[in-house]
Amino acid sequence: MDPPRRDGQVLPITRWVARFIIPFLAAAFLVLYGLPGQTTTYFAWTIRPEMTPILMGAGYGAGVYFFHRVSTVDEWHTVAPVFLGIATFTWLMAIATVLHWGNFNHGHFTFDLWVFLYAVTPVLIPAIWALNRRTATGGLTGSEPRVPRTVRVLGGGLGVLLAVSAIGLFLAPQPMIDSWPWTVSPFTARILAGWFALFGVVNGAVVLDPRWSAARILVQSQILGFTLVLIGAVRFWANFDPSNVLTWGVVGGMAVYLIAILLLYIRMETRR
Repeated sequence: MDPPRRDGQVLPITRWVARFIIPFLAAAFLVLYGLPGQTTTYFAWTIRPEMTPILMGAGYGAGVYFFHRVSTVDEWHTVAPVFLGIATFTWLMAIATVLHWGNFNHGHFTFDLWVFLYAVTPVLIPAIWALNRRTATGGLTGSEPRVPRTVRVLGGGLGVLLAVSAIGLFLAPQPMIDSWPWTVSPFTARILAGWFALFGVVNGAVVLDPRWSAARILVQSQILGFTLVLIGAVRFWANFDPSNVLTWGVVGGMAVYLIAILLLYIRMETRR
């Protein structure tokens, strides 16, 4: 077998996998974000209250954008770090599905789609990452913008902290159930922990490459995702417990993070 060409390109199979995944994510986004109060009718399981499907839907919406970019960009390094977070997420979703099998609407076709997606992607995503990374080239060019070292240290530290915390909460969700700003069950606590793990792993991975081009698409996806979550928080503020200090910590933290990455994006884009 011939060795892979180290041209740093996104392989055709990676593009086709991205195109295959997009319709699943788009459908989940439309149902969860557009109809968060009707999950019994339109989704694989009933989710209450609305803020959980809003957060999930926002994540899937950002995923649609990300995989669209995977299907259109040329350079592998511009999307590679995100695959590590997505691989972590798919494994946690698969495990949560097994642990909470009884919670699903087994007679609904969306249950079959959910099971299919999280039976296939925990193998498919890591396989694509491993295959495409063999084409990777190394090294910075002298003129290529770099993410400031301070941003990389802070982003990486936040990513590691959040990833470790999320995996801990996935394994033992009771602290989250007891203190989260809106009501979560053991199942939905694990689902949310999976999303937080994705965010943490991605932030930890992307800072290993100082090139702005390696972070740009991730930052664009995060801007979209956090904007959707915050809009959803306004829509369903009644889900939150204002007396819970974590309410202000979670919502305020997301707002601060969104502002920070917007400022980073503007700064880096003006330097290109």
